[in-house]
Amino acid sequence: MLNGLRRALYEADHTSLHNQQMALGESDLETGNRKRLDGIDVLRGLAIFFVLMNHVNMRLLLAQVPYTNGLPRLLVQSLVWNGGFGVQIFFAISGFLITSISLGRWGSLSEISVRNFYRLRFARIAPLLFLVLAALSGLHVAGVHSFVVPAKTGGLGRALLAALTFHLNLLEAWRGYLPGSWDILWSLSVEEMFYLFFPLLARLLGRSKLFIIVLCAFVVLGPFGRRAFTHGNPIWQEKSYLGGMDAIALGCLTALLVSRIRFQRAALRTFSWIGIGLLVLVLVFGSEPFLRGLDRKGLEETILAIGTCLISIASAQTQWKSPHLLRPLLKIGQYSYEVYLTHMFVVFALFSIFLDYGKPMRLVPAFFVLTILISGLLGALIAHLYSEPMNRHLRHRARIDRAAMRQSAAN
Repeated sequence: MLNGLRRALYEADHTSLHNQQMALGESDLETGNRKRLDGIDVLRGLAIFFVLMNHVNMRLLLAQVPYTNGLPRLLVQSLVWNGGFGVQIFFAISGFLITSISLGRWGSLSEISVRNFYRLRFARIAPLLFLVLAALSGLHVAGVHSFVVPAKTGGLGRALLAALTFHLNLLEAWRGYLPGSWDILWSLSVEEMFYLFFPLLARLLGRSKLFIIVLCAFVVLGPFGRRAFTHGNPIWQEKSYLGGMDAIALGCLTALLVSRIRFQRAALRTFSWIGIGLLVLVLVFGSEPFLRGLDRKGLEETILAIGTCLISIASAQTQWKSPHLLRPLLKIGQYSYEVYLTHMFVVFALFSIFLDYGKPMRLVPAFFVLTILISGLLGALIAHLYSEPMNRHLRHRARIDRAAMRQSAAN
């Protein structure tokens, strides 16, 4: 099996993709249509759930609301302290999907159109990011509490520059945390910095073993990027580039593997259970003493990413369908990008109401539940009314531009 894995990865540009492209859902260059995978969307829903719970938890703790008193420690750890792990799940899924979709569009990574890759990323990411930054800027200028960027971190202009050039994580490591509504953009800095170089490396090295070696190097360096290379800076331990790129690289490697090897059903069932087990190990027992050695070495996030990738393999090759019980996670996972970028508006609005009522303990459960419900609905609404139409429009414009260029060349 190991020989088959090695051969599949090293010969990524010389083996037929047809069967696995059908399983993953081929994407059209202009429309971006892709058959959704329920397992992936459920994982994304789980990830955004942990992020939402963590951000509500942080607001309550900052307001000195002792709502966890009397609750089992493992329950509290599992539900409200896994926001960072949720982002790692997102990273692994992102690498898996981007690589799978790129293989579907161009047949092999060495044939990637660098220009079109950037256009497609811009169409998906930029419209909502620009809208959110405009809203955050307006709230800052209006002096709305919790949205004002303090002068010690560089003020509004510095935050905008960092967000638009994908180094907001670095800005926070230098100058301290930005307001929560800005802080969430750190993960976009890590992700988009990876994708800035991904098509270039794929184009240059995609036909050789070097591309696989580069991805493996990111995997190896990830734990060091979370611990040894951070020099004790707690923000950089959480938000460094290398600390997130190992999960993305693992997702890329997983997509290459899935595109070459068709696993037996028994193997896929084993992958599923091992993946679920690894997720439970980290998400439920991550704070337990027997895992502290892994945490000190920065390995918990790598284990979580491996678990996510194993579940992704099974999801892609079994076309697993979500049961009705998991439909809420499935739905919120389908709009995870929109929910992620806009949920802090909901958190702060509900938190303000909570404070106005005098921080009553009886309203704490409602705070959590309403944050999830309203954030999910807002994300779906923004996706349907704005980000998806803008995505289609920009892709359509790109197609028109290419047609005009071909016509000009013909004349």
